[in-house]
Amino acid sequence: MNTDLGLINAKAQQQSAFVEKLYDEVGKVIVGRRSLIEKIVMAILCRGHVLLEGVPGLAKTLVVTTLSRTLRLGFGRIQFTPDLLPADLIGTQIYDAKAGSFHIKKGPIFTNIILADEINRAPAKVQSALLEAMQERQVTIGGQSFKLEEPFMVLATQNPIEQEGTYPLPEAQVDRFMIKLKIDYPSKEDEMEIVKRMSSGRNADITPVISAQELMKAREVVNEIYVDEKIYRYVIDIVTASRKPSDYGIKIGGLIEYGASPRASIYLTMAAKAYAFLCRRGYVTPDDVKAVGLDVMRHRIIPTFEAEAEELNTDDIVREIFDHVQVP
Repeated sequence: MNTDLGLINAKAQQQSAFVEKLYDEVGKVIVGRRSLIEKIVMAILCRGHVLLEGVPGLAKTLVVTTLSRTLRLGFGRIQFTPDLLPADLIGTQIYDAKAGSFHIKKGPIFTNIILADEINRAPAKVQSALLEAMQERQVTIGGQSFKLEEPFMVLATQNPIEQEGTYPLPEAQVDRFMIKLKIDYPSKEDEMEIVKRMSSGRNADITPVISAQELMKAREVVNEIYVDEKIYRYVIDIVTASRKPSDYGIKIGGLIEYGASPRASIYLTMAAKAYAFLCRRGYVTPDDVKAVGLDVMRHRIIPTFEAEAEELNTDDIVREIFDHVQVP
C-alpha cells in the first residue's frame, strides 16, 4: 500500500502541474476568486456540472468565459430567456425540399463546455431539456440519439429566485449539478483593483494551459486518488445525518424536509478526491471532505417552513451537520 500511495502521490504532483499556470492565467482578468476557480476546476476533473448563483454584476459569466480560454476545449454560450425553446438548445430536424428528406441541425450544446447563462430565466421545459445531456452525455433529436463529445460539462449561472423574472429550477435538475457555488460581493481592496483594470480599456492576453487529452489524463489520476475506509464512512455519516440528524445527536430534525440523496455521497467523495489532487496529494483527508462539503450539499437539502421562519438556510444546516458528525 505504501508503494502504491507513493506512486499515486507522484502522479498527482506531475499531472497537477498545470493548475498554478491556470490560476495565473485566469488571474490576469479575474481579481481574487481563487477558491471559486478552484471549485470549478475540481468539477471539471470529476466530469461534474456547476451552478453559480449570485446577484447581477458579480462577474459570473466573466469567470466562466475566462476559465474556458485557458482550456483548449470547445466553448459555447447560451443566453437563457423566457422565449427560448428546447430546439434552440439541442437542435432540430430541418426539411430539405430538394432532397425530400429531413436532416439534423445540431444545437449549441454540441461542444465541450456550455455556459448556460441565467438558466433560471427560461421556463421549465427548456431547463429540463438539459437533463438528458447532463446525466447521459447525449441528446435525442427526432428519435435519434447523439453522443456528446468528452469532456462535456455545463456551467450554469442563475440569479437568486427573489429576482424578478426568474423561475425555480426543478429539483431533479438541481440535483444533477455536482456543486452549487454562491458568489458574494468582492472585498473593498479587490473591488478597487477591478475598477482599475476594467477602466483601463486593456484586454488581457490569455494563454491556454491544458488540452483535452491532458485533462483526460488528469481525470484518470483523480480516479486513482486513495480514499481510506474511514473517509468513506465519514462521507456516508455526513449524508445520512442530513436525513436522520437525531441519530447523530443533532437537533435540527424539524428544519429538514428532505435530506441529501445518494448522489450526494458519490459527489462528495469524487469532489474530495479532486480537491486532494489540486492540493497535489494522492490521498483524501477529512479536511478535503470539509473543504468541498458545503458546495456539494447545499442544494441537496430541502428545508422546512420552520427553517425559513427562523431565517435559516441550507448552508446553516450543512455547517451544523459538519460541526457534529465525528471526524475519523
